[in-house]
Amino acid sequence: MAKANSKQTSKAVASKAAKLLSKPSSSARVKSVAASALSQTRPGRKTK
Repeated sequence: MAKANSKQTSKAVASKAAKLLSKPSSSARVKSVAASALSQTRPGRKTK
């Protein structure tokens, strides 16, 4: 059985990754890495 990845992307890195994804001038490779970083963040808490 594979061990679950317990590492999480920090809020600062997630914020930078989101900005890179929204830039039209970012390359496909940069967007791929940014998306990977965002996929490793903790789910946000929903507010009422």
